[in-house]
Amino acid sequence: MSSVSAIFGTRLVVAPVTSGGASIPIGVGGLVIECSSRPKKKATAHHIKTRPRKTQPWDIKRKPTVYAPLPPLPPEWSVVIPAADDSDAALAPPPVPAP
Repeated sequence: MSSVSAIFGTRLVVAPVTSGGASIPIGVGGLVIECSSRPKKKATAHHIKTRPRKTQPWDIKRKPTVYAPLPPLPPEWSVVIPAADDSDAALAPPPVPAP
């Protein structure tokens, strides 16, 4: 396996770009650009290319599972009114019904 530098006999050197007067050092001898002969796919492109395909007719026609609806959730907060003390019952707000 050989690199582009070895094939063409020259190195591709890129000078660092300065912006405004502030220069950012990028290595001692500049940048060396080499092309990859076998580039690798990144995350999403790889998952799309290698995902499992449905090939069987029964699997292609299969629909998602339909589940029964969930029961209503209990309220998060409930007001507890003591039975012995009636004076606080008038001040306490009524409980909020669940949607």
